[in-house]
Amino acid sequence: MNRKQVIVVTIGVMIILGSGINQSVYDNYANQEIPKYIRRDNTPTYNLMNDTIASLGRVLFYDKVLSVNRSTSCSSCHKQQFAFGDDAVVSIGQNGKLTERHSMRLVNIRFGRSTRFFWDQRALSLESQTTQPITNHIEMGFSGLDGSPSLEDLLLRLSETDIYPILFKEAFGDKLITEDRVQLALAQFIRSIQSFDSKYDEGLALVGDIQALFPNFTDQENEGKRLFMKSQGENGADCQNCHRAPLFDIDPDAGNNGLISVAGRPNLIDMSNIRSPTLRDLVNERGDPNGPFMHDGSLTTLMSVIEHYNKIPTDRRNSMGLDSRLEVDKEGTGETLDLRQSDKEALVAFLRTLSGAAIYTDKRWSDPFDACGELIHN
Repeated sequence: MNRKQVIVVTIGVMIILGSGINQSVYDNYANQEIPKYIRRDNTPTYNLMNDTIASLGRVLFYDKVLSVNRSTSCSSCHKQQFAFGDDAVVSIGQNGKLTERHSMRLVNIRFGRSTRFFWDQRALSLESQTTQPITNHIEMGFSGLDGSPSLEDLLLRLSETDIYPILFKEAFGDKLITEDRVQLALAQFIRSIQSFDSKYDEGLALVGDIQALFPNFTDQENEGKRLFMKSQGENGADCQNCHRAPLFDIDPDAGNNGLISVAGRPNLIDMSNIRSPTLRDLVNERGDPNGPFMHDGSLTTLMSVIEHYNKIPTDRRNSMGLDSRLEVDKEGTGETLDLRQSDKEALVAFLRTLSGAAIYTDKRWSDPFDACGELIHN
């Protein structure tokens, strides 16, 4: 049988024979178990989670057909083995050129306080964010610039495939493929990526109090948690002020953190980087970083991140951009925490407890394509 006769798709268990769907048992995206202490959900009412639509989003997320030369997918820069981040300082686009910023990890986006996206928060929703890399001239190439195809050309390409008219009909009720529907599906899949099976989550479930000692933590990890949560006046590092537990997401009203260089071009400055991913899954289960940190990928270890916040760089050019919680005065002078080496090591130990396991292996979020680019059945 050829591809037109039998298309087997790994979006749950969906077996498509010819143009009809004989069996459809989708993976659970909409009703995943969420801890009771997670009380925020930023999903918009117009795009509530649906297993069928999120499953379509998974296929789109991994499909290289979404780039002009069929070389690059969303997953090229957001890799499951790195908590949907990138191990490179900056990613390589479809035309071989480098992107301008490091690719963020996509973890627990559904539960964050901020509903704006990209490092500079230019996207007003996750839905609008999802197609901006597709229409970026460097990243996926459907920009319409310099003779390049436009997004309309991509939508036509999808409509001419064997599978997408069937998948869109299953998800939305008819075969129409539009930018809005692509955005809805991709956003649902990305929102489905969650991580709540860390050592931290186990400890919080045991005691029910963020401030209490966690019995499953080492003394060093509990001290790191204390330093993270407590203010400087309480002999802490006051990390909680910007990255609030239990989600450890960024305050949406944050300024920049004192790093204002452009990735790969340290002589240039950019003060607009005020968004960040959650602090969950900064490292994998082994403690290895899920790629470099910050918008410019300039910090490569958790210790270097702690060192940065221990002494914020001072730069008069950043006097209007530095987050007020990190400044000493209005001249761009950054704060100094005066952490001891043991304090820094305790904070690193605590940050490592925020990493789970399922995000790296769960088939719901895995690549549904085989090495030849064909959709497969697990």
